[in-house]
Amino acid sequence: MSERLETWMQRLVLVLPLLILASRAGADAAIAVVALAFLAHCAGSRDWGWTRHWAARLSLLWWAWVVVCSLPVAGLGAGGLHSLIQAVLLGRYLLFAAALWVWLLRGAAARRRLSAVLAVAAGWIILQCWQQYLFGVNILGDHRWMDGALTGPFQGPRAGPELVLILFPAILPGTLWLLNSPRWSRRALGVAWFGAGVLTMVLIGQRMPALLTGLGLVLCSLVLPRLRRVALAGLAAAFVLVAATPVISPPTFHKLVIHFSQQMRHFPESDYGQLYIRATVMGLQNPWTGLGFDGFRDHCREARYKKGLPRLGIPDGDAQSPGACNIHPHNHYLEALTESGFPGLILFCLTVLAWLLTMARGLGRGDPIGAACLIGAVLAFWPLASTSALFTLPNAGWIFLVLGMGLAALAGPAASDATRA
Repeated sequence: MSERLETWMQRLVLVLPLLILASRAGADAAIAVVALAFLAHCAGSRDWGWTRHWAARLSLLWWAWVVVCSLPVAGLGAGGLHSLIQAVLLGRYLLFAAALWVWLLRGAAARRRLSAVLAVAAGWIILQCWQQYLFGVNILGDHRWMDGALTGPFQGPRAGPELVLILFPAILPGTLWLLNSPRWSRRALGVAWFGAGVLTMVLIGQRMPALLTGLGLVLCSLVLPRLRRVALAGLAAAFVLVAATPVISPPTFHKLVIHFSQQMRHFPESDYGQLYIRATVMGLQNPWTGLGFDGFRDHCREARYKKGLPRLGIPDGDAQSPGACNIHPHNHYLEALTESGFPGLILFCLTVLAWLLTMARGLGRGDPIGAACLIGAVLAFWPLASTSALFTLPNAGWIFLVLGMGLAALAGPAASDATRA
């Protein structure tokens, strides 16, 4: 029964990237099913060894603290029962990643199959971006977004933020396989596949995904020496493409260069600056437990938080913009702060560091899928980035899928590493 359950869950994981692209509800259901099946597997086999790994323990402790901060009791859980339920349910993503790590992706063949499906998903986004760029509309008949960004196969500006999360796990393994071929045609195809992914990220015209792609190329040159020349050539090509955008794609130039430079010159007054100021003020006023899950969404409009940060030279009058409120603060670390205070922020930082260090320790295995997933995880948790909410799809689906696959490739079964805790 356990082997049959594992087989079915592996098949469900293979379908997940396509569900994330097409159906948020379907993807969320699949992640929940895998998480519950993993608990059933652990209970049935009486094997909870993965909980002894320091990264697993930190993630579970952080989850428990968010739940405590969301309890609907005096002094806690300002969001009520809804906040508590959401805090409890966020654990499905942690359990899903653990399931990939120690159960479903233990074998290299399983990881190769999932990487191939990610390549298909990334290829679809890339193809639709180029269709929209060349012909004006994507397969759905949608034009560029109102700010000029390419939307790929989506109706909204999702292409850049989603593609950057899976770009390196999707393209690097195939690129390496093709470059190792003795046939020049396959090597040329590998370079073309790599270049298509990198240049599409620039052409999409979204600033943070483009910047993170540049960071990913630098990391690629460091952790995958066989791709160093290709990665640096891709970085150079990206700069050349940006320089050419005034001619070949004026909306991209306006978004990546003009608007970005204006935003950086006046960052505190920008929408992102206002969000970060508001989230910081909320965290400083609720330093121990934050405001519980979704605390930013539920309470950012309250008058007591409409303040500046005078110690940083930001007076109260500079924090009154309507742009200071949104459904989340657009940064994972500020999200952790507003939901669980400074103790939660510290636990979150330690958890992310544990995940990344656990993967980094395994780079000596020479697994290209693992190295690519490590790059993807660094980009997903890069602190100086504007992001979607951590625990909403599609963002969460891509992040914890890549995280689990990277841990499986570079750390192996967690129980074997338990002694390092």
